Amino acid sequence: MTYAAGYIPQPQDILRAWMPFKETIGVTKARSEADYQQISATVQALLAEIGDDETHPLADVLDWLSDQMHAYEDENFPIPEAEPREVLRFLMDQHGLKQEDLADCAPQSRVSDILNGRRSVSKEIAKKLARRFSVSADLFL
Repeated sequence: MTYAAGYIPQPQDILRAWMPFKETIGVTKARSEADYQQISATVQALLAEIGDDETHPLADVLDWLSDQMHAYEDENFPIPEAEPREVLRFLMDQHGLKQEDLADCAPQSRVSDILNGRRSVSKEIAKKLARRFSVSADLFL
């Protein structure tokens, strides 16, 4: 459905669309650890389906749920300031990954250069790493 510029949906129309969506998703905002875990599982399922296809019809849902997850993380698990390469090293350690395991994000040589401080993280790679680790791309920039 396409709307003309300036169209403002009526609250009743939003409610009719929202309730089935909310019932399907289950949790739409992380208010507790259990909510956070549910959203995280849904994000992982969407990532498996969507991959890097930003034109996928569910990409906006993935972005929205990821934002909900990040808001909960920011409030409950603040990450101290760190160099992007240290953040990457930490996340790799936490997930038991080696440089070559990030081939879906960047070539092994590029990951090595990033970890050794010879190269900064590009916006494109930051987005891929953010999706891979379900974190904000800002951590890598």
